[in-house]
Amino acid sequence: MTLPEDLLVVDGLTVRFGGLTALRDVRLGVGAGTVVGVIGPNGAGKTTLFNVVCGFVRPQAGRVLWRGEPLVRHRPERLAGLGIVRTLQGLGLFAGLTVLENVMTGASRHARTGLLPALAGAGRSARDEADLADRARETLRELGIDDLAARLPGVLPYGVRKRVALARALAADPELLLLDEPASGLSAAELAELGSLIRSLKQRMAVVLVEHHMDLVMDVCDRVVVLNFGEVIAAGTPGDIQADPRVAEAYLGDPAVEAPGA
Repeated sequence: MTLPEDLLVVDGLTVRFGGLTALRDVRLGVGAGTVVGVIGPNGAGKTTLFNVVCGFVRPQAGRVLWRGEPLVRHRPERLAGLGIVRTLQGLGLFAGLTVLENVMTGASRHARTGLLPALAGAGRSARDEADLADRARETLRELGIDDLAARLPGVLPYGVRKRVALARALAADPELLLLDEPASGLSAAELAELGSLIRSLKQRMAVVLVEHHMDLVMDVCDRVVVLNFGEVIAAGTPGDIQADPRVAEAYLGDPAVEAPGA
């Protein structure tokens, strides 16, 4: 279901790769201040959906609307400027940059002179560098890792590196945050902290969460959309999804994922 006030509207997306239909007439809406979960078995089309929204994949049919305007031939590197930021499953941190500098790259859309001049401290960009560093430190404090600002990511535990990657996304101050399996590899304690953080983010942004950890999805999401073989088979509140027999059936035979509520 989509509403007129939705920030993001996915309207009838169909994507084919050769003879394979990855998405078929997919529709969903994401309103301000909401967390929408996208779940489904492996190969259901979740990553393809994110890739269309981000401009990596062009659909054969349908459209993506952002704030009521179609996103046409948008490019991934322009997303942050629109107010949309995506985290990556593979973290994508720069090994040669400190934690602080990595997070500064996320905040770079706020720099007037661009990222590279700011990091180099060239000319009038010295003020930009200071502003980006302040924004990055504030975000690191929010996630409880500001004491690691001078460290290189490679020496940090995986769960901490995931937090750095999330800090980099949040430093952009997006209106829409696309979280791509943020819970993978986290401990139970880290998972609980992530859930608390996602709930708090609703105060200032919308969130779309692709995730296999059903407990997290059911705990933090306002609405959940279920994909199976590229089609939406269910959409509604977490309670609706847990009670839907089509969802349980879709997860049967995928031993990597427990059915919601199982």
